[in-house]
Amino acid sequence: MFLIHLNPRVVPLTVWAMAALCFHACVPTSLRADSNDRPNIVLILADDLGYGDLGCYGNDAQATPALDRLARQGVRWTQAYANGPECSPTRAALLTGRYQQHVGGLECAIGVGNVGRYDDAIRLHLVNELGLPADRPTLAKRLSDVGYETALFGKWHLGYEAQFSPMQHGFEEALYCIGGAMDYYHYLDSVATYNLFRNGRPISGEGYFTDTITDHAVQYVRDRNDSEQPFFLYLPYTAPHTPYQPPGQSPVDPLPLDSPLWKQSDDPPGVYRSMVRHMDEGIGKVLHAIEESGMADRTLVIFASDNGGTSASRNEPLRGFKGQTFEGGIRVPLIARWPGHLPEDTVSQQVTITFDLTASMLAAAGITPAQEDAMEGIDVLSLAASGEPPHPRTLHWRKPRDPQVWGGIRDGKLKYVRQEKATTDGRTTIQEWLFNLTDDIGEQNDLASQNPGELDRLRGKYLAWEQAVRNNRRGRPGWKPSTD
Repeated sequence: MFLIHLNPRVVPLTVWAMAALCFHACVPTSLRADSNDRPNIVLILADDLGYGDLGCYGNDAQATPALDRLARQGVRWTQAYANGPECSPTRAALLTGRYQQHVGGLECAIGVGNVGRYDDAIRLHLVNELGLPADRPTLAKRLSDVGYETALFGKWHLGYEAQFSPMQHGFEEALYCIGGAMDYYHYLDSVATYNLFRNGRPISGEGYFTDTITDHAVQYVRDRNDSEQPFFLYLPYTAPHTPYQPPGQSPVDPLPLDSPLWKQSDDPPGVYRSMVRHMDEGIGKVLHAIEESGMADRTLVIFASDNGGTSASRNEPLRGFKGQTFEGGIRVPLIARWPGHLPEDTVSQQVTITFDLTASMLAAAGITPAQEDAMEGIDVLSLAASGEPPHPRTLHWRKPRDPQVWGGIRDGKLKYVRQEKATTDGRTTIQEWLFNLTDDIGEQNDLASQNPGELDRLRGKYLAWEQAVRNNRRGRPGWKPSTD
């Protein structure tokens, strides 16, 4: 580990664009549907699920039969990453297909009550512009434009203002938690703000939220039993995010604001696992509805997590947790099933990241984005179907959250991790690590001092990318990135 002070090196953005074009030229023919054969798409997202929380990822102590069966029926990735180590960044990347750094204010999770947690986010919050701008073409918008019905049941967390609602981003129907977390029974967040919304408006509700969104998803699928119109169902569960509340209870009063159950480090024994298990049961109900309706063969199902797990999760054998750019904060489960298109019971070692799913879903639907809105990800479903060896990737992470910034880059088998921290006397300390993930998935052997040349190379690539996305950032009309 190194402690240093650095000046950024800049590489023009065109370098990254050329690299992306070269990579795309190597990708095999996609599983692209024609306009008459577009699949239904069901995208399921867990919240704060650890890499080792599922049975199919080696957890013998956790029963997750629905997701384990999904893995047997499709492809499971072992080197899948979230775009960010927290909620909002990954969700922004998932819906836009691009690094979240292109959108001001969404490099870290929006705070409870619409709070900005670093310089750009704070400035945007003060002018009511903290969220995913409605002028960004999203996955739901693109699918809707070619005839998909679109629905969201679950967690939003991409802006509290009306202009950032799911209805402004291509969803025709939406029942959602507007923020990052809420009481599973009373729908209040940790500052007592009501968080349950439907189609852009707050509504009253009751019941355990995992069950509520499962029931809506099941009914949505059943209602389309005889429809020839394809649908896109986005099902981002809040589980197993805090507060740690097990299913099957009927609390009369909301969870106290000072309850330790809001804290990600205070998981009562067994409660976290029960939340994961109950989410799995809900996913099983949705899958059953798809199969019972005879739609399994024409439905692409994808499951992932928005970031790595908290200290309550089972992140073994990974180092670190949510919020960090060690593997434990960003490596996640990823499973996809599409009968007749994807192989069954297959494990892929292809390195992939959240916004690859966006590119893959659009390709599956036969959609080619305009060049000015091209995806930054690749079609990993077609790679899995091709049986080709894994393609090399270079991926980046950056998460500012005062008073520190976590960053990182994976380039082939090597991984550079960086932590910047502001001190009380106005200085910034920087810690750096270098790992070979092929030999050291747990990031226990820091190679920084042994390989100064590689450390310098990856640091330079990371800083060049950081500057490039900063220069190309797109916020709301009239907003300019900071120049500090």
